[in-house]
Amino acid sequence: MAPESPSIVILTGAGISKESGLDTFRDKDGIWSRVRLEDVATPAGFAADPRRVHGFYNARRRGLLDDAVRPNAAHRALAELEQGRPDDVLLVTQNIDNLHERAGQRNIIHMHGELLKARCAACGAVGECPDDLSVELACAACGGVGGMRPHVVWFGEMPLEMDRIYAALAACRLFLSIGTSGNVYPAAGFVAEARKVARAHTVELNLEPSEGASLFHEAIYGPASSVVPGYVAKLLDRD
Repeated sequence: MAPESPSIVILTGAGISKESGLDTFRDKDGIWSRVRLEDVATPAGFAADPRRVHGFYNARRRGLLDDAVRPNAAHRALAELEQGRPDDVLLVTQNIDNLHERAGQRNIIHMHGELLKARCAACGAVGECPDDLSVELACAACGGVGGMRPHVVWFGEMPLEMDRIYAALAACRLFLSIGTSGNVYPAAGFVAEARKVARAHTVELNLEPSEGASLFHEAIYGPASSVVPGYVAKLLDRD
C-alpha cells in the first residue's frame, strides 16, 4: 500500500525506459515523428478510426512484451530506494509500460494509464490485457461489443489519480524528475507545485535539461542507467 504522505515523490518519463529499448515520444526520432498523435492518441482519433488506434497500441503492446525489453539499472535503483525507505517513497510515472513493476516498484501511480490493461467505454471496467484489442472484442464485465479501448490517457483526457498526486506533492521534502521533457502538463508543473507548496528540494536527473530545468535546485545530466543509481546510492547512504 502506498504511503499517505511520502517525503520523496519521483516523477518518471519516457527517458527512463529508452535504455530498455522502448521509444520516446518527443525526441527527433520519437514516436510522434512517425505518427500523428491526433490520429492515435485522442478520443476523436479513436472515434474516427478505432481499428487504426487498436493497431497502434497492439504493436506497442507486443513490443513491450518482447523478451529483449527489460528493466534497466535506473528502474532497479528506484525499486531499491523504495525497499530501503518503504514508507517514504511514491513514484508517479507518465509511462504506460510495466518496467517499474517488473523491477520491484510497488508504490506507484500510472497517471497516463497502463498499456497492459483495457477499459470498457460503456461500463468503465478495467482489466488486464496482454493480448491484442479489437473492435470485435466483448467486455468481460458487461458483455458489450465494440467499446473496449486501451487503458491509456489520451490528449484531452484527465490524467489518473491527480488528487492523490497533488496531496503527495504538497507534503514531500524531495521531488525527483527523471527522464521527462517537461513539455506535457500537468506533469510538467509538478516541480513548481513541490517548490511552492511543500518547499521541497527539487532535482532533475535527465539526459539533457528539460523545458523546466530552471525550476530545479539541483540537476545531474547523463543516461538514466548511470545518474539514477548514483543519486539513489547517495540517498540511501544518508540513512
